[in-house]
Amino acid sequence: MATAPSPLDPPQPVFRARGLTKVYRMGDVDVHALRGIDLDLFAGEFVVLLGASGSGKSTLLNILGGLDAPTSGEVECQGHPLTGADEAVLTRFRREHVGFVFQFYNLIPSLTARENVALVTEIAEQPMLPEEALALVGLKERMDHFPAQLSGGEQQRVAIARAIAKRPAVLLCDEPTGALDSPTGILVLQALERINHETGALTVVITHNEVIAGMADRVIRLSDGRVISQERNPARQPASGLRW
Repeated sequence: MATAPSPLDPPQPVFRARGLTKVYRMGDVDVHALRGIDLDLFAGEFVVLLGASGSGKSTLLNILGGLDAPTSGEVECQGHPLTGADEAVLTRFRREHVGFVFQFYNLIPSLTARENVALVTEIAEQPMLPEEALALVGLKERMDHFPAQLSGGEQQRVAIARAIAKRPAVLLCDEPTGALDSPTGILVLQALERINHETGALTVVITHNEVIAGMADRVIRLSDGRVISQERNPARQPASGLRW
């Protein structure tokens, strides 16, 4: 009979990456996007991956999300290997376990906010109602508006609602405030903060904006394809208190 884990046992990571490298061939030149990344990410964490353009942030996020494969190294999600998995396995992983938020919203212009979110709920196993997801991001009164009738920040919050409606274990966000001004970006970060708190999803935000680091449990800095530091904030700063 298996022994129950001791309360003193360390928590198991959602993501475990070891020795991740990624090399792109650009003509006659090899571009090293990642150079031996070791990383553990845990349930419920709000993690900021911080670094300049070209530091490897997006490449790492794409590998964690099953959108890309490393050149070498291993990555697991909840104990299941992603490295070497076939496309059917990765498609199921992305569909069932990961929500993605990108800098650009990728909403369908001819569908309302509610209908854009419903596209995901129709293929998920135990989704939220679209109305519930939109209420979580503060758009209860705007759910029957089309993207052209929404501000940039509202469109990004629809994209977040769409990402979380399938109740993912992981929310991966690639520069979610990159196209927004400070007040609008803070509204988006408040939505991510609330989702992390209320759903317990591991939330990973990549950004070049140092200010956003203050709202994280943990800040992981990348440079030239390497993790150069990891810092745990003694307390998370509320997104409402950020300014840039």
